Formats: sequence, C-alpha cells, structure tokens
Amino acid sequence: MIAHERHHRMLEFLGEHGRAGLADLLALTGASPATLRRDLEFLGGRDLLVRQHGAVLHPSAAAAEPSLLQKAQSATAAKRKIGALAAKLVPEGATVFIDSGTTCQEVARILRSLHGLTIITNSLPVIAGHEHFQAKLIVVGGERRAVSGALVGGSASGACSALKADIAMIGASGLDVESGPGTTELLERDIKAAWIRNARRTVLLSDASKWESASTIGFASWNEMNDFVTDKKPPAGFRPKTTRIHFL
Repeated sequence: MIAHERHHRMLEFLGEHGRAGLADLLALTGASPATLRRDLEFLGGRDLLVRQHGAVLHPSAAAAEPSLLQKAQSATAAKRKIGALAAKLVPEGATVFIDSGTTCQEVARILRSLHGLTIITNSLPVIAGHEHFQAKLIVVGGERRAVSGALVGGSASGACSALKADIAMIGASGLDVESGPGTTELLERDIKAAWIRNARRTVLLSDASKWESASTIGFASWNEMNDFVTDKKPPAGFRPKTTRIHFL
C-alpha cells in the first residue's frame, strides 16, 4: 500500500472513531512499525492527528492544544511578567536555548536586544523581526508545526542534539505536581528533551493555568528543572527537591 493510501485510511478511521491504537493502525494499513512511525510523524507534523503514548487522536477529538493565536491571547500580562523575571536569570554573554510557545516568546523579546548573548531557537515566532536583534541568532531548521510555530522533526532533533548552551528556556502545555511538565506532541517533546539534555541550566516558564491542563506526554521530571518561573504560588502539594521556584 502506497503512503498516500495509508494516510487516507488512517485519517478516515480517525474521522469515524476519534482515536486509534497503534495495533489498530498496523492492522488497517499492513505497514511495518517503522513505516507507521514515519507516517505518524508526517501526519502529526501537519497537525492532521495528535500523537499520544500508544495511540493517536483526531484533532477535534483530542482538543489537546489551542492555536498559537489562542495561546497568545491567554494570560498575556502574566506571560509578559514571567518573561521579564526569567530574563533576569540569564548572565551576560550566555548562550540560551529558547523553546517554542508564547511564554518563551516573552523572554525572547527581552533577550534579543542584549549584545553579547547568543540565542538558539526552533521557534518561528521567536525569530520574527530578526533583523533588529542585537543578540546573535542561531535557528534550528525543521518542519513547521502550524499550531505552535515550532520547527520539528528528525532534522531539528538532530541539530538540537549537537548544540550546547548555558541555559534552556522551556515552555509547557501542562503541569503535574508529581510527574512534571508535559506537552501535547511527541515531536516537540523530542526537541524539549534535547534542549534540557544539552544545557547547563534549565528554566521552566509557565503560567499557573497550566496546572489545570496536565498534558499526556511528559518531557521531563521536576528534578531536571533547575528553575521554575511562574505567576502564582504553586499548589500546596508541590514540593520539588531541587527546583528553585520564582513567582510574581
């Protein structure tokens, strides 16, 4: 079965059922696990489905992630203050990974005007207006994920794994007191994990509303977060052992 036909069958099945396990899709298409993985990466990168552990969802059934415009209009004042507070954690002359997401955009707005800094990002919104940057800019290429403006995929993950930074500024789609921050998309999880792995210090940026929307795909544990910058005091049960908490 050719790729186009496999894709059509999978999307048709998701349109009818809303959800499919990986075993369902293997039986439906007759593809090998490696081929199915490539198919899901292709379709997920075009926001035609939402990948979860062991399953995929139709975007309308998942309702997993609001659009970039919707995010930009949510908690804007809090995100701006979080960005300003996070920017104070960056020393002069540092190299900084900046993740995708509207809160990370706010810290980028401040850091991009600082001479001597190097910014590395996979976020198209972060590089908007790049001709006016004072900081040095390195962009990790890849395939555009429309819902977030992130550049993702194998080429992006590979490039991220080869880069080093002093600080990684990481965003999250949801927060869990026990398990840590999460996202809604496997492709973005891989990028975040690479940023965290290759930075000397990791700073998580998230407004308090994310406690209400814990995501299905975890990308790190709390002990991998050196700092957590947020707008309100975290829930009473949140007591990370090694994470420094900064709130407004």
